[in-house]
Amino acid sequence: MLKVKLENDTIRIGEHFRVSFQRTLRIPDDGNTYPLPPGLGEFPVCRVDDYADRVPKEWKKHGGVFIPMYQREALWLNFDAPYWRPCAVKVAVGKVNAITGKRWRLKPAKTRQDYVVCPDQPWLDGINAGDGYIRQFVAMPLGMGYTVEGQVTGKEEFGGIQLVVFDPKPGRFPDKSPFEERLTSDFMQMECCESSAMGLAAGGRMRQKIYPDEYGHDTWDMENYGRVYVHVVNSMMFREITGKEPPATPVTARTYTEYGLPWFELYDEEKGDLEGSDILGGVKSVKDIDKKKGFGAQQDDTTVDVPDGQVVTLGDDGEFVRDGEW
Repeated sequence: MLKVKLENDTIRIGEHFRVSFQRTLRIPDDGNTYPLPPGLGEFPVCRVDDYADRVPKEWKKHGGVFIPMYQREALWLNFDAPYWRPCAVKVAVGKVNAITGKRWRLKPAKTRQDYVVCPDQPWLDGINAGDGYIRQFVAMPLGMGYTVEGQVTGKEEFGGIQLVVFDPKPGRFPDKSPFEERLTSDFMQMECCESSAMGLAAGGRMRQKIYPDEYGHDTWDMENYGRVYVHVVNSMMFREITGKEPPATPVTARTYTEYGLPWFELYDEEKGDLEGSDILGGVKSVKDIDKKKGFGAQQDDTTVDVPDGQVVTLGDDGEFVRDGEW
């Protein structure tokens, strides 16, 4: 089993893979497809075991970590792995696979790719709901029918995010950086769930591909993996558990754009794209469910005009910094 460690606000699984949870703009749910919004800093990540006397008892079954989010706040997952030793990563929201929409199973499926390969896939911003686009991850309380989990399974009992990382089989890739080998000439784990707990629902549309696995299913070692259960809690509960203040709410997409700050797109024309999931394509967005429930406007979904000059292309020069600093 790969060891799972929390290093500051980044989760390390095994020796080579890391993931952080990035605060970001909630893009308008207006039917348009938007570029990639920026990272506005990492969410704080806390270990369940460090607050064992204060967390809900249900959490202790899974252990893991927890992060605070405001209702209707968005996030994206920032992956990091070395180019010379990729890994396979399964992502679920409320135990629903974020790539296929199928019920959660631990190991990668052989018949249809239900995982991403890192570092080829540098980030994931939402569920694979269409060809060439995703629907943004947006936090909503459990028990109201908004979450992907609730719509796909008919229940809202888990919430949160589930991650499993598989190392490649021995000998498929180097154990050390080629640079390190040239210098030395040496050939040488953790795993959400009441009214204050949150799940992830579907937000606006964003341009993002899910890349096919160029190495093949047989590359990954099914017995060598690490997993982590990420609970998502509202800001009030986070404050009660930890005694710490959650981050301030992000600015709106409109305000951010009016200040001339950058949006992003990835230069990946040569990359393929997994087909969208019919299951996830049928998931209603937060705005759709608001209408179904007869609620008035609960969020600002006014269209934001993003000028071409504010869209920064990443990747064609090897640069992958995706933040809100110009």
